[in-house]
Amino acid sequence: MPFYKIKSKSRSWDGEPIGILILDAAYPCVPGNVGNATTFPFPVRYHEVRGASIDRLLNQRDPALLAPFIEGAQKLEAEGVRAITGACGFMALFQQEIADSVDIPVLMSSMLQVPFIVRTLKRGKKVGIISANASVMTDRHLRSVGITPDMPVVLYGMEDKYEFRSSVLEEKGTMDTDVIEREILEVCDKMLAENPEVAAIQLECSDLPPFAAAVHRHTGLPVFDFITMIRHYESALNPTEYVGGHYAM
Repeated sequence: MPFYKIKSKSRSWDGEPIGILILDAAYPCVPGNVGNATTFPFPVRYHEVRGASIDRLLNQRDPALLAPFIEGAQKLEAEGVRAITGACGFMALFQQEIADSVDIPVLMSSMLQVPFIVRTLKRGKKVGIISANASVMTDRHLRSVGITPDMPVVLYGMEDKYEFRSSVLEEKGTMDTDVIEREILEVCDKMLAENPEVAAIQLECSDLPPFAAAVHRHTGLPVFDFITMIRHYESALNPTEYVGGHYAM
């Protein structure tokens, strides 16, 4: 057995690589959602940011939320996580400030992947972003994650889809995932009809990864979301130990 040493005398547990800052909201977090721990093949640790409602973050863009977000990030760091992620793409608003408040990596928005995706595509191709509410997505959100005006990106939203809007944005307390799947595919169809150059899709919202496989089957395109980002970063925190034969000539 290897030799082990405690990292902190302030806690008596370990083994949660990812900490997740989650909104103070009330709707079903179905499997595949960032807010459902069974989504991940590794342990995660949650911290609910009290007072961080959907309305205050998305619609009001309330700067007073920064303090409880930083407090939550520092708490997760003290509890031993090795990277922190958000559970709403609109947390992009505070990406740099939260990153500056801790000494571990911070990934507040799934849209951090977009600049990377752009660089993988042929010139003339676009990344299609599907957001929970495109009408309140601002240039500040995009710039906070490295998306600049010259990048070939198009933005579409789910805010006009009844089941998604009432389930998530209005928190009615129930969610019909079959209906939301149909709704997101309708948004995909509209986006691709108007932008046939789209060659990859980014799902901004943490409620949309449960439908990523359906989007991929329907469009045939690569689909990125919160889960692809979190799993990617976790694999960097826990690199694979490779064992095998060496076949020398």
